[in-house]
Amino acid sequence: MLEKIRVIFSIPELRKKILLTLLFLMVFRVGSWIQLPVIDQAKLGKFAENLNSDNLGELLNTVAIFSASEISQATIFGLGIMPYISASIIFQLLGSVYEPLKKLQKEGETGRKKINEWTRYATVIICLFQSAAYLGYLASRPEGLINTAFVSSNGHIYTSWWLMSILTMTCGTAFLMWIGEQIDEYGIGNGISLLIMAGIVARMPRAAYDIFSPIYEKGLQISSDGGGIGVDKLLVLGFMFVAVIAGVVFVTLGQRRIPTQTAKHVRGRRQFGGNRQYLPLRVNQAGVMPIIFASSLLMFPQLLFRWLQRYGFSGFWGDFVNFCADCFARGSSLSYNLMYIALIYFFCYFWTAITFNPQDMAENLKNYGTFIPGHRPGKRTAHYLEKVMVRITYVGAAFLAIVAILPTVISSYMGVSYDVSSFFGGTGLLIAVSVAFDLVQKIDSHLVMRNYTGLLQK
Repeated sequence: MLEKIRVIFSIPELRKKILLTLLFLMVFRVGSWIQLPVIDQAKLGKFAENLNSDNLGELLNTVAIFSASEISQATIFGLGIMPYISASIIFQLLGSVYEPLKKLQKEGETGRKKINEWTRYATVIICLFQSAAYLGYLASRPEGLINTAFVSSNGHIYTSWWLMSILTMTCGTAFLMWIGEQIDEYGIGNGISLLIMAGIVARMPRAAYDIFSPIYEKGLQISSDGGGIGVDKLLVLGFMFVAVIAGVVFVTLGQRRIPTQTAKHVRGRRQFGGNRQYLPLRVNQAGVMPIIFASSLLMFPQLLFRWLQRYGFSGFWGDFVNFCADCFARGSSLSYNLMYIALIYFFCYFWTAITFNPQDMAENLKNYGTFIPGHRPGKRTAHYLEKVMVRITYVGAAFLAIVAILPTVISSYMGVSYDVSSFFGGTGLLIAVSVAFDLVQKIDSHLVMRNYTGLLQK
């Protein structure tokens, strides 16, 4: 492995791409610590600690992981890259139902550039609304999260500082968007994905501190009965971490390979075609999006019934509100986990139906003179591809459901914080593994092109 790393940095072009990517990621991490002067960071940190046990805290933590940001710090990159991701998802969904946008997607490079331009404009608009809502929420909290130097005598924030904070957070997300595009063009790997992965990896030191700080204070124990971290818990957590990552890698790289064959044709005295290949269909075609949609959707009834509980209903309505609040309580009820799994299955099939079009794929195979043995080109091939994708999506959804509920199960039964258990599943682990393999494949393509063995090759 050390020899392969030496070979990587001995190639001038590849070395330049890697160092440039690391430089951009370093700029991103430095900017993540530049705080907004309007917010009292000490009070915000205490507020975030109390929020972690609430349903809103779980929602904000999920958004923070997916956007490469941190809810306990109001920085210039406080919104992360989430507005750009939201705008991209909106245009991707519109492209499947809005005919003019669908035609623009089929125009190749010109259409892609036009859609990217619209995505940037939509990102700025989303940033303005999200930054205003975020600062407005912090200003409305009774904890006094706004510095008194920026508050007038009647309790309102000065307009100039309010506008400055909104524009600063908007420009921060626009700068992250630019960094991602520069990594795509001049660096290596997918820029936006690498920014998200950097935000996830940056959480690991805090998770390690949560595990080993009790050991430093109370000493290493044989058993965890006393509430500390014992050898038994460390061994179980270590084994589960390796097993979960191995399972995620196995399913992430899993493919259903459908054999295809090119039709033979003769030109003059030479024969072309007749090659046997395969069409790879990913087992986890939907990626991490079903977990994001399912967890976000379940947050709304949680917040609603928690809000209704404050009114203190009595009698039938009081029992009904308390019952519903218990049903939607994260991790503590079987009903929540069952609804979570059902929504993951639904969004798996929904997202796969949007991103995978068997009709277009069958038409492309037909145009290139390729067919699946035993199935006629056209509708028969499309029907066969759809049937195969329905079956493998069922397996992929089961895998996502297991990965999604693992953090809450480990947090409840192992007695560790959610920051620690989030590395045993959920969105963070899926994103980190997917981005890591994409980066390795990009590096391998440069090595194989220069007749070197890849990182994963013996």
